[in-house]
Amino acid sequence: MSIDRLLAIMARLRDPERGCPWDLEQDFASIAPYTVEEAYEVADAIARGTTADLKDELGDLLLQVVFHAQIARDRNLFGFDDVVDAICDKMVRRHPHVFGEEQVRDAGEQTRRWEELKRAERGVRGSDTGALDSVPVALPALTRARKLGRRAAEAGMDWPDAAGPRAKIDEELHELDEACAAGDPRRMSAELGDLLFAVVNFARHHALDPEQSLAAAGRRFTSRFSYVERALREAGTDLHHAAPELLDRLWDEAKRAESSGREGFSGGSVSGA
Repeated sequence: MSIDRLLAIMARLRDPERGCPWDLEQDFASIAPYTVEEAYEVADAIARGTTADLKDELGDLLLQVVFHAQIARDRNLFGFDDVVDAICDKMVRRHPHVFGEEQVRDAGEQTRRWEELKRAERGVRGSDTGALDSVPVALPALTRARKLGRRAAEAGMDWPDAAGPRAKIDEELHELDEACAAGDPRRMSAELGDLLFAVVNFARHHALDPEQSLAAAGRRFTSRFSYVERALREAGTDLHHAAPELLDRLWDEAKRAESSGREGFSGGSVSGA
């Protein structure tokens, strides 16, 4: 079985006498950044639509799970089988409409039921646990902000509709302007954070993922920037020597090309022809 082979490879890598020095030096904390990195590389392969890369990246991510499990086994904490058993139990427990007698009408109702079951599980861990306590601190900031907002809403604190967070954006932007005018860096940073948090809440009310939205904006920016660079190279100049008006015009042209699905560039428009 393939997973048995992978488990054997990792056990050998961590063997105190015959293993790899680097692998033997690692612990949960030292490989955690690699685990996060591999998860992002899986997401990147999906975004690029490259099936072959996705297969490889999923393998790299699986290796991280096996690595953590082997460290835990070395410390007599738990093993890979315990990890598998735990997720199997969780999936069965959270799908009573599949593995039990409960019924749900659609995916929306199932999502609500899933969150109810998660809340019940959190309640079992301790009645003194706050609603936000289990939101991981290590999540990307936008993702964590979205999860904090959703968790607070589940606990009963939220705007009734998107108008509330939309007004909050204006309020926070005004406060950021005041902080900038006062020249107070610490206050500016705090107000910028509040503004971003308000934007995340606005996105949540419209069922948008701010992490994905910002990632897509980054890809668009990269594509348009590259378009402008190519245009300037074809015209024999560069960003440092191009007039602001030319850069604006090329940027708008890049956006139009993006909208029309056009690729490549003809440099004639740089000269205004």
